[in-house]
Amino acid sequence: MKLVDLDVIVTAPPAPGWGGRYWILVKLTTETGIVGWGECYAASVGPEAMRAVIEDVFERHMRGQNPEDIELMFRRAYSSGFTQRPDLTVIGAFSGLEIACWDILGKMRERPVYALLGGCMNARVRAYTYLYPLPHHDPTAFWTSPDMAAEAALDAVARGYTAVKFDPAGPYTLRGGHMPAMSDITQSVAFCRAIRAAVGDRADLLFGTHGQFTTAGAIRLGQALEPYSPLWFEEPIPPDNVAEMGKVAAAVRIPVATGERLCTKAEFAPVLRAGAATILQPALGRVGGIWEAKKIAAMAEVYNAQMAPHLYAGPVEWAANVHLAVSIPNLLMAETIETPFHANLIRNTIRVEDGFIHAPQAPGLGIEVDEELARAHPYPGAGLHLEMQEAPCDYVNGNAFEGGAPAPKT
Repeated sequence: MKLVDLDVIVTAPPAPGWGGRYWILVKLTTETGIVGWGECYAASVGPEAMRAVIEDVFERHMRGQNPEDIELMFRRAYSSGFTQRPDLTVIGAFSGLEIACWDILGKMRERPVYALLGGCMNARVRAYTYLYPLPHHDPTAFWTSPDMAAEAALDAVARGYTAVKFDPAGPYTLRGGHMPAMSDITQSVAFCRAIRAAVGDRADLLFGTHGQFTTAGAIRLGQALEPYSPLWFEEPIPPDNVAEMGKVAAAVRIPVATGERLCTKAEFAPVLRAGAATILQPALGRVGGIWEAKKIAAMAEVYNAQMAPHLYAGPVEWAANVHLAVSIPNLLMAETIETPFHANLIRNTIRVEDGFIHAPQAPGLGIEVDEELARAHPYPGAGLHLEMQEAPCDYVNGNAFEGGAPAPKT
């Protein structure tokens, strides 16, 4: 059996766009007609440029290859151009293609993907969600309102969620680590206080920062949040400085989580060695795919660290996350996004029920992709999937991070 055809579909979720501005879906077909689906997460180049990279990786390393040969194809991509080191764009392209190979292999054997990864370790997977505005909320005011966040948290708990994530700590700036404004610390504490008061011990609080702070700034903020016992302090400083993240982990009594922007086991291993995080959050559409994430999970076991697969993308990457989560012993939870478009794109074949995801039973990834729906929503813009602001932290007027789909400014 050989891989013979590739199609790349860039689809844009309708407003408000939870999951990013667009999702890059890949469709692989074998000479026997078996179709596999994958998803490439958060490209650092535009979607048309990324389409060209995906096509090049397929033509150069995968066309004509047996989809079983995942290790060989990974080594080809990893070594491409005499590199043998993580290349975010190339490995991101390979990740989606690799996920599609697993979908093919499962369908060929008429087994779920996790059955090929060691079987079912977790019959159901604990899910968590970001806090998003409820229908009656002002979509702009929401991101700086502790009371609205508490309402959203209560709504999530009522739907069965046992963990909620939020990130009120300021701007998502390309300037690297900055010292938080005192107002950012005050607002972050207010969010934690309001949400904890609302949900009590029925849900864990997951505090995100998107790598915004200096080491000293992250420690100041983290120590201010300790009384509310968040389950994690996510990416407190930029992800490229493992030693400094280790200093934060040593100084703050909240577990540090990181990994959505890391690529391959080569970038996760130093995090574990340095004690920089005890919760790893690989994005399977970027990290190298399902097999690479399985290796990272095995490394994490040795360090008594847990896995919480990241999702800020579409439901195909989510399906890959679920199969990894079902197969590993050191699972903490998996991120999920519930929108009608997410559900409809895979015809509701995997879903959250009372805060958990049951192990899929259908072959492959266990999803039915609505290809017509995906093609009916092309991405018309020029922006990237996610972007940082150029403006620095505002120490006078305050800051707000409005999720992955900021409200339009008038």
